[in-house]
Amino acid sequence: MSEVKISAEPRTEFGKGGARRTRRAGKVPAVLYGHGEKPKHIALPARDFAAAIRKGGANQLFAIEVSDGTQVLALPKAIQRDPIKDTFEHVDLLLVRRGEKVTVEVPVQLTGEAAKDTLIVHDHDTLSVTADATKVPDHLEASIEGAEPGTTITAADVELPSGVELAIDEETAVASVTAAPTAEQLEATLPEVEVAEEEAEAEVGEETAEGEEGTPAEGEPAAEEPKTEA
Repeated sequence: MSEVKISAEPRTEFGKGGARRTRRAGKVPAVLYGHGEKPKHIALPARDFAAAIRKGGANQLFAIEVSDGTQVLALPKAIQRDPIKDTFEHVDLLLVRRGEKVTVEVPVQLTGEAAKDTLIVHDHDTLSVTADATKVPDHLEASIEGAEPGTTITAADVELPSGVELAIDEETAVASVTAAPTAEQLEATLPEVEVAEEEAEAEVGEETAEGEEGTPAEGEPAAEEPKTEA
């Protein structure tokens, strides 16, 4: 994966208040750490960072130029997003060197079409792999072309680029193929639903009937009890 150059500036404000002010200024609060160095708090231009992540994914390699003269390579290690606005709240960046091996989670995409009348169950959307820090793939692929019911796609079936190795058991299930339910099987569940609805309607009818007996209509006076003479 090619690196993306991005500028940054040192951050002097910390805590929730400082982070909010950083975001209001159009920047993403971030921290650089790794290689035994003291963590460095920085702010990244939000628009540039978002564009790079959209294009390269969560494992995008950044060549960061800090305004104090620092130049480093880093990979996102943890990204916090606002679940409503879908904006970046904070980023942890791991310092890396060219030629250094790193272990990261990479998305898996299924290619091809399974056999007719089947369903695909995704067991793992990402796989842990080890690769050169400058050559982390943005995604991995596994073929399900013509897969029949009962087929399990494992990590061993995933195509790995040169220099990339699995960091998990190769028998780890990535996806499985099952038979889609037939029309008869789907219809077999309908009577149970209809019976349940009929029973519910019957109960409502009984409750309504009980409520009507001896109950005056709204706005009408209650019937007087017959008087007895002594």
